[in-house]
Amino acid sequence: MRTNPVKAKLRNGEPTFGTWLSLGDLYASRVLARMNWDWLTLDIEHSAIDWSQAAMIFGAVADAGNVPLARVPCGNHDLIKRVLDAGAWGIVVPMIDTVEQAKAAIAAAKYPPEGNRSVGGGMHAMNFGATAGDYYKQANDEILVVLQTESPQGVANAEAIYSLPGCDAIFIGPNDLRFQMREADGTFPTAEEHEAMIQQVITTGKKVGTPTGIHAMTPESALERAEQGMQFIAMGSDLKMMVDCSQAALKMLRPDEEAKDLARY
Repeated sequence: MRTNPVKAKLRNGEPTFGTWLSLGDLYASRVLARMNWDWLTLDIEHSAIDWSQAAMIFGAVADAGNVPLARVPCGNHDLIKRVLDAGAWGIVVPMIDTVEQAKAAIAAAKYPPEGNRSVGGGMHAMNFGATAGDYYKQANDEILVVLQTESPQGVANAEAIYSLPGCDAIFIGPNDLRFQMREADGTFPTAEEHEAMIQQVITTGKKVGTPTGIHAMTPESALERAEQGMQFIAMGSDLKMMVDCSQAALKMLRPDEEAKDLARY
């Protein structure tokens, strides 16, 4: 059975760099899987991707020798079970604010006695190049569990959450964290306040020995976060790369025309 190189790198203190698959496109995913990304995360939380698409993409990424991960919509047991049975090598679980939520997500990703994942399926073993029997024996050691910190409540509970057995890494969603930090009147935090909360996550991760990470929009920002000690770092997405390249080309081709604002991608 294949082993998960991302888990090994995280345990060894090495940074890993991946990107988000937002398009749900098999061709684009196959191309990126043949590049030197450490992992590719299929975003099932915010993209209109169905289960058949997801299973094909997990298989294509694994067959190319890369590590397919899935960001689930929430820490629901059924959703976690389904992406893992469809062949994902790990999960990214959003909006983890409490120890109870974290424990439930971790348990859903682990077979008994460590968790309560149900036994069944075959695509999961195929993606690891294993028999079903070998997969059941080794999956708990190879499945990557990444929990997201995206709110002040999550930061307040960080030490207890990050210390849980089975929590392999923490990932900050910077946009959600910023929105969750808004005042009652809708006022956003300053850039300094936002960064201070990110630094709290990094500090707590180092204290308890749990790798942290974040979504970065540029290679420069990704490298800066790695220098700060982060290890699970997402650089943009397939969609953002396409938009950025297109905008750069159009700026040269039509310098007198105002570029359309697609920064949200």
